[in-house]
Order: sequence, then C-alpha cells, then structure tokens
Amino acid sequence: MAKAKTVFFCRECGGESIRWVGKCPHCGAWNTLVEEPVLEDKATATRPGRVRLQQEKPHPLTEIVTEQIERMHTGSTELDTVLGGGLVPGCSVLLGGEPGIGKSTLLLQTCARMTSYGPVLYISGEESPRQIRLRAERVQALDEKIYLLAQTDIDAAMVQARELSPVLMIIDSVQAMFSSQVDSAPGSVSQVRAVAAAALGLAREKGTAVLLIGHVTKEGQLAGPRVLEHMVDAVLYFEGDRYNAFRLLRAVKNRFGSTNEIGVFEMAEQGLTPLVSPSAYFLAERRATAPGSVVTCVMQGSRPLLLEVEALVSPTSFGNPRRLATGFDFNRLLLIIAVLERKIGLPLDKQDVYLNIAGGMRLDDPAADLAVAAAIVSSFRDIAVEEGLVLIGELGLLGELRTVVQEARRAREAAAFGFNAMLCPQTRSAENYRLRRLAVADLAAALRILGL
Repeated sequence: MAKAKTVFFCRECGGESIRWVGKCPHCGAWNTLVEEPVLEDKATATRPGRVRLQQEKPHPLTEIVTEQIERMHTGSTELDTVLGGGLVPGCSVLLGGEPGIGKSTLLLQTCARMTSYGPVLYISGEESPRQIRLRAERVQALDEKIYLLAQTDIDAAMVQARELSPVLMIIDSVQAMFSSQVDSAPGSVSQVRAVAAAALGLAREKGTAVLLIGHVTKEGQLAGPRVLEHMVDAVLYFEGDRYNAFRLLRAVKNRFGSTNEIGVFEMAEQGLTPLVSPSAYFLAERRATAPGSVVTCVMQGSRPLLLEVEALVSPTSFGNPRRLATGFDFNRLLLIIAVLERKIGLPLDKQDVYLNIAGGMRLDDPAADLAVAAAIVSSFRDIAVEEGLVLIGELGLLGELRTVVQEARRAREAAAFGFNAMLCPQTRSAENYRLRRLAVADLAAALRILGL
C-alpha cells in the first residue's frame, strides 16, 4: 500500500530535502524550499544500496552514427533565426514572457505555418476553445490540420497526442497542467516537473516538436523550478512593453543553435509580423537637431541595430541629484557620469541626469558608452550633435575609448541608412566603410570633434 509523506523541493533547482532549511543544500538559494506531498510505494521502492541493472551498454564515441538534422521551418524568419534555422523533430522549447506580451499569438501563428509538415496539436489549459478560435480568426490562423484540445490533465492529453502523432505540439501553459499521479496543486514544483517529463517523453517517442509556454515571476524569471529549463532543449524569452508594438525574442539556451541571435517583431491587429528593418523602426521619430539626441549602433546577436540615445540634464531641485536610466544599465550610467566629472570636468554634482533608449530597447552592448556620454554633454551644454553621425565606443575609467567588436558590420548598417560619418575608437582597419571614419583615442578628443 502506498504511504503518503512530504518532501521539501527547491523552486530554483528542484533539489529534495527531508526537512525545511532556510538555505537550499543543493544550489545555495535562500527561502526556496516548499513542502509537497509525495507517494512512496514500499513494494516497488528501491532499497538503499541496490543498483538497478541497465540493459544499455556504453559504446565508443567513434562508433555512434549521426544523421543529418532536417529542420522544420516555422514560416517566420525571425523565429527560425532564434531557433538556429527552424524546429528540430523531437526537440522541446520553453517560451516565457509577461502576461499579454503575445506568446499565445506567436505560437498560434506558428501552428498555421507548420501544417504543411502534418497535423498540429494545441493543448490549452487556460483558455476556452472559443477564445482560441477568435484569436485564430484575428491572426488568420484557421486551418483544418490544427487540432485544439482544452485539457488540464497531462496524462489524458498525452493519450490523445499519441493517437494523433502531430509534428508539433503546443502546451499553453505548463503551469496550468497537472498530472493525476502527483498529489500536489498545479504549478507546484512536482507538477511542473511531471508535466514537462510527460511532454518530453512524447517528443522522444514520436519525434514531435514540443513548445511549452511558461509563466514568469515579477522579477522576470520563469516560474517554477529551474530544473525545467535544464530539461528542455531551448529556452526563449519574449520581451517588450505590452503598450508598445515592439517585441523582442531572445534565446538564453539552445542545444541546436546559437544563443546570440534575436528576433524582432511588431504587434499589429493581424498578429505578430517580423520587422524587416528594425533600425528604421527605432529611428522613425527621431529629431536630429535636438540637443541630447545621439545615434549609436549596437550588436544584438549577429544583427547590428541603429538606436537613438536620449539624455536630459537639468538642475536638481533636491539635495541629491537624481539619476534615472530606461533601457540602459543604471550602474553603467553612474560610471559614465563619474568619468565625465573626473576626466572632462563636467559639473554634474547639482544636475539631474535622465537617460532613455528610444523604442523600448534594453542595451547591454558596451559600444553604446560613447553615445551615452555624448548625449549627456550635448544636453548639458544645449548643443546638438552633427546630423548624419554615428557614435560607437566602449568607455574606460581613464577616459579612453576601447575597441568594439564587429565595427565593419556596424559601419555598413549606418551607411545603409544614410549616415555619412562614424566616430569610433582608434583601430587598425583596412576595410572600406563607405562612410567617413573619425577615429579618436579618448573621450576628450571625441567631444572636441563633436564641438561639445
């Protein structure tokens, strides 16, 4: 007879503990252990010290036969780029994002484009079939090869999936599903792990590509145990402001491709559409003659993007000046302000500094340091930067400008959008950039060329 007991699971790593402790003994995270009931069958439980015999024997690595992977194209160039060229049969992908960001819309559009490979199964644990039908009509994703199953029991859903043998299966969402074999609430550590294990078992058995939708916490991390991210083949994050049409798809794990690629989408009335020219989208409303506005070129994966950096410097009304950054690392902003005060002599101790990356983009490329510094100086002195000029360069603590990667690709992107000059660090480059290259050694020299 099965005996019920409770075990404490870590929400971060999924590790087990027989008692509650403040710090997880497996990953070291604090206050992450939660108590959940489990069933132990004495008749089938493995005794301590007993090792189960495995029929599979080890083979030399040189004798393992590999096959050419034929990827399935999703019909979206941006999604295929992030996935590394398309979906691999039998792969598992976890997609996370804030509520209302467009995860279900993206995957429903993917369903309609994947029907050329065979039937597609959409398992919904949160929405009714009528709600999904209305969304499918709006995004023009109606197809007779798309099968919809409104089910929260993963065991019952897998029975239907094995009978259908789809080429693609979507579970929306993994936190809403539950397994009747696990005695805990949906969304718990045990349930999330059991649901993911059942879906991944089908993927390996039938060669079905599985896409899982996951919730995120208020910190922006995927909800549930971190072991879920280790189980799947790829983890994608869908980012953006729900009140902004711009969406960004980023891979943080990919066993079949690179994690340096991003996908750029625009939310329209008919659904998500790939942005063919993201740089034109970000620079569409720029005021070129306004002080505090500077254009830089950053690398998002292997794609160069032209972005507008906006800065506003004004006298403070309080004892301590405010520093506020949107889309840019706050600590990096403080570092740049310190360099401007110490090396350039800019009196910012009584000035509020506000920085914004136009378009809702979040920057992590250090090549934007020079543009941020120039925008702050331009706003402080109320002098506009020359039109048609792009600034790139990493700023050091001594005021020097350091080399940035893939400078030639950034220059080609700037030239394609009509920019005629690029202010950059001094490097030995023999390439023809199709624009005027202004190389400087430090920040002071860059500001002199800009007339700031």
